[in-house]
Amino acid sequence: MSAQPIDLTLSPRRPRTREEVRARVTELISAEPELGARLDALRRFGRTVRNTEVHLTGACNIRCDGCWFFAHDFDSAVTDQRDLAKVRNFVERLKTDGVTSALLIGGEPTLVPDKIRPFVELLDYVTISTNGLLALPKDGFEDVAVAISVFGGGPLDDQLRAIHPNGRRFSGLIDTALDNYRGDPRATFVFALTEPGIRYIEDTVRKMADNGNLVSFNFYSEYGSDHPLGALEGRRLLDEALRVKDLFPQVVVNDPHYIETLITGRSHGKSFGYDVCPSISVDHKAHAERMGNGNPVLPGFNAWGADLETVQFCCTSGHCGDCRDSQAVHSWLLMSMHDFLDSAEDLRTWLGVSEGYWRQWCWSPYSPHHSSTTS
Repeated sequence: MSAQPIDLTLSPRRPRTREEVRARVTELISAEPELGARLDALRRFGRTVRNTEVHLTGACNIRCDGCWFFAHDFDSAVTDQRDLAKVRNFVERLKTDGVTSALLIGGEPTLVPDKIRPFVELLDYVTISTNGLLALPKDGFEDVAVAISVFGGGPLDDQLRAIHPNGRRFSGLIDTALDNYRGDPRATFVFALTEPGIRYIEDTVRKMADNGNLVSFNFYSEYGSDHPLGALEGRRLLDEALRVKDLFPQVVVNDPHYIETLITGRSHGKSFGYDVCPSISVDHKAHAERMGNGNPVLPGFNAWGADLETVQFCCTSGHCGDCRDSQAVHSWLLMSMHDFLDSAEDLRTWLGVSEGYWRQWCWSPYSPHHSSTTS
């Protein structure tokens, strides 16, 4: 059955109070107990995950067009912490503060595997974001989720990403990543969709499916351009993304509503942006007004610079007008259950979005590779 997107043209309503949300959820799940069981499972697992993000290094072995990290000079803003004892002390402090999950980004984390080890040894859930050029070793990293970036798909990926730091171009980056993570249950390809790559979406996902990997859709923001979010052919891009999701329902982990929100930037009459994005660093001094505007934030979330001292603005660039980051969009939808309570079907959509999010990570019970998969 073809996935039907939700109508996103609805006008935003008056926010429900917590009491109204609880009462409405109780009403909906009393009529459909299956929804209640799914919601309870999500809540039980979600309570075990308190996330942080860490820029593990400013170094990278390629220079992608559209990489916010280098476009906005994050590589030179702070000095890498290279003392492994201090890295361990930092992770110990995170654990003491209640952090259980870390997303390690760069630069390129696979360049510094020794800095990944303290996170693996001390925290319950660890994920790295990688360009795929190097394989993360398996020994000692068996339960680390590996999110492999792809921009555009097909030959467009080489055009956008296969660039050495000295500017010299090479080819075959996707194929190298596929070789490095063939049949690897840790690996999910985070495929950034873009309008010029519409023709490559199906074939690229097919390659990943044949390689034994999962796919999660992202949106390619062309940082530094006049139109970073494109959308000249947004409807056609959306239709193709939904069609490919239909072709590979077990490989593309995302729910159709998430895909539509990712590409349009809208859900339930609201637009994604700074005022609603929950993935801001709660200890950053710039967010006092945002923290008080009534929209949810991720509890205790901070993004840390590679010096392990600097609190970054948010989970990505801090340039909110250019951003449609997949993790930020996912967090917005996951923190917005109150918008999905008009009907049992609406709540079912939110459950699908949430379960699809957790399917990405090999350490999650929702992963198809997990021994106690819940979904």
